[in-house]
Amino acid sequence: MGFYPDDSVVLVGLHGPRGRFGARVRLGIPTDPEQWPDVADQLASCLITAADDRGDRPTGMLVFLCQEPTNGERGQDVTQRLRPLAQRLRTACGALDVPVLEALCLSNNRYWSYCCPDYRCCPADGKPMVMPGTSVMAAAAAYAGMQVRGSLKEMEARLTPRTGPRAAEQVKALDTAVSRFLPRMLHAKGAHVVRQDTLDRAAAMIHRFRLDTPAGSNRARDACDDALLTDAEAAELILGLQDRLTRDRAAEWMEGPSAAAALRVWRALARRCAGAYIEHSVAPLTLAGWVAWSTDDQPSARVALSRALGIDPDYVFAQLLHRGINEGLDPEPLRRCLRSEREEREAQAARETSGTRDAAAAAHTAPAPDMSLI
Repeated sequence: MGFYPDDSVVLVGLHGPRGRFGARVRLGIPTDPEQWPDVADQLASCLITAADDRGDRPTGMLVFLCQEPTNGERGQDVTQRLRPLAQRLRTACGALDVPVLEALCLSNNRYWSYCCPDYRCCPADGKPMVMPGTSVMAAAAAYAGMQVRGSLKEMEARLTPRTGPRAAEQVKALDTAVSRFLPRMLHAKGAHVVRQDTLDRAAAMIHRFRLDTPAGSNRARDACDDALLTDAEAAELILGLQDRLTRDRAAEWMEGPSAAAALRVWRALARRCAGAYIEHSVAPLTLAGWVAWSTDDQPSARVALSRALGIDPDYVFAQLLHRGINEGLDPEPLRRCLRSEREEREAQAARETSGTRDAAAAAHTAPAPDMSLI
């Protein structure tokens, strides 16, 4: 998956006699056990139905329940607490004629099998997991160019809004920006000016981020990015991106040397949507998901888009991107569409500029009136 799925249930389809890995689906484990039956049925149906639509039905299924102990629990306690969910997932997959070949609970750096009753190979205290990056599969993934980006919690932290005094300062800046933005957006001419102003600011910010590429851990790099952006600048960009046309134009920073910097900017803006402005983070989160997918970083794209849809399940752009990733589509057709729109817009601007120059030249060369006839 490209990351360790904390607090998640993961289903992986298996294909053929050698158990080739196929489609997979992940969802956070509901805290309410009463939701487990419905969640199990939906997950099984989602993965198997989507595979059927592609003509690639799995022959078996793997189930992983990943959750760390809390409140004095041990790994064994987590395993037993989640056992009803594992059983329901096995039943849901079996009802669709896809058997679960193995179901594992991963907790506290150990794993337990829900399918194997033999305590000689699956002891009650579980078996230790290999250290990250040391398994044969990890080596094969590295050879294939796949990068594991840490845990789901670590990836979500890069998109989580500020808290504390810094959040209060950002909310104050957003409140101030709203009082300026709303009157301008209510008028057609004002809206056009705001759109262009937002895009100009975004372009300048992306250029600033390109000139200052931080190093170190993700937390250190994100802190450096946060320092490149004032509260007022963040507020103006966040509010400007709420406009659909502006957001779609911003999506054109999707490739080339600007893409990495754009991704950092969108993440930084998502972290600034504090307090009551959490819903404003959906636009930068969706842009972050799009740029990540466009630059072949599916794990980061999934996390950003899942977070966007968790805040606003009806956000259409995030829905379409998330569905495209889940269905294994190529982002290139969307990139071509955005390139085409940009080229058409630039051509139109060139025609208008040329027409203005021609009109000015004609006015300059027009013969002077014959004053002798007056």
